[in-house]
Amino acid sequence: MARPTLSTVIELSKPVTWFPPIWAFGCGVVSTGGLVEAKWPQVVAGALLAGPLVCATSQIANEWFDREVDAINEPHRPIPSGRVTGRWPVNLAIMWSMVSLIVAIYLGPVVAWATIAALVLAWLYSAPPVRLKRNGWLGNSACALSYEGIAWFTGAAVMTAGGWPSGQTIALAALYSVGAHGIMTLNDFKSIDGDRRMGIGSLPAQYGAENAAVLACIFMALPQVIVIALLMSWSRPDHALIVAGLLGLQILLMRHFLKNPIERAVLFSALGVSLYCAGMLTSALAISTLTGTPA
Repeated sequence: MARPTLSTVIELSKPVTWFPPIWAFGCGVVSTGGLVEAKWPQVVAGALLAGPLVCATSQIANEWFDREVDAINEPHRPIPSGRVTGRWPVNLAIMWSMVSLIVAIYLGPVVAWATIAALVLAWLYSAPPVRLKRNGWLGNSACALSYEGIAWFTGAAVMTAGGWPSGQTIALAALYSVGAHGIMTLNDFKSIDGDRRMGIGSLPAQYGAENAAVLACIFMALPQVIVIALLMSWSRPDHALIVAGLLGLQILLMRHFLKNPIERAVLFSALGVSLYCAGMLTSALAISTLTGTPA
């Protein structure tokens, strides 16, 4: 069982996937209106927890339990290509889970419990016998909750000295988690054939590319409409207008995406999701000055 190279281990953990949870964590930090300078060690530790630790753990575990599917869809990946052998990936994922818990405990009990929830979802997503990934509805929900909602919640908890975030923060975290369900579907268009052959019920594999694309767009757009309404009710019309404008641009991209979802999923994921993330930050800034928001 040869030890993998550092570059291969990094490839296993997929650093490109760390951005969404780190961004959501940052939105949670911003949403409290607190001074980052006063808590910068905790903020840095929290960002590392969200991305290079918890997210990397989920990616490594998924690489291990998806090795047969990847041998069909993406044989160049570290495990099916033979660059990682034996049980290195699963052992590394277990070790990284432990490191994640140690960092989470340092950040307080609320963060620790949130991290435990994220890690449980990460393992349930990939590992049999549960393997939530086999069902696109459940698997995407688990990923969306971990990558967006729990990460946002954790960022706010870090800034409130380990306490519970405000109701506004929790509401936005939940809504953007629902929207992230649609974002997760975009990643499944590239592997429809392999998913069907291996019994993975992603939404594109279950309903076809066109129907899954419509579902992804609905899941992305509807929560943002509710966010806009909430911002208006919280007397933040300027922020609501910005989010509405960003949503309008996403809808234009959605129309382009729906005409050929398989070939245009990557482009829509790059552009549309960037606009979605900009809306997240705008919403976080909107509630950062609300009376009663913890600082």
